[in-house]
Amino acid sequence: MSADASGTTGLEPPSGRWDAQALKAGAVVSLVFAVPFSIAARWAADSQDDSSLATWLSLMAVVGFVLGAGCAAWIQRVNLPYSHAIAAATGTYIVAQAIFIVVKLLRGSDVNWFAALFNLSVVMGAGLVGAVLGQRLRSKGFRPTGMERS
Repeated sequence: MSADASGTTGLEPPSGRWDAQALKAGAVVSLVFAVPFSIAARWAADSQDDSSLATWLSLMAVVGFVLGAGCAAWIQRVNLPYSHAIAAATGTYIVAQAIFIVVKLLRGSDVNWFAALFNLSVVMGAGLVGAVLGQRLRSKGFRPTGMERS
């Protein structure tokens, strides 16, 4: 493995409270698995009288946030799985939701602030579940490929 300009290989554990690589990985997983379902759920809720499709898509989005949070908790290297999981899930939701809100405002649509805050609490709960799952993987000895045992 080659070192970068600072002389590090990128595999050293982070020195601070936050493992940026774990947060990025959790955010990317959430973006890939949760945000598309969130968009589809919004579309389904706006375009159909039957809300069962929107409900199922929303549940799949929550599962996506659990996966992203679990990823962040699993691969973090500073022994703070709950902080990393909740931060990854919450941060991803806030950024995505902010973009959705800006688009709605630019279109002249109403923004349901209560729904945005309620969904934030659901995402934080998904982050907590992901943290438990990620920590469980670590405690059972499962490590991502390339991570040394600590």
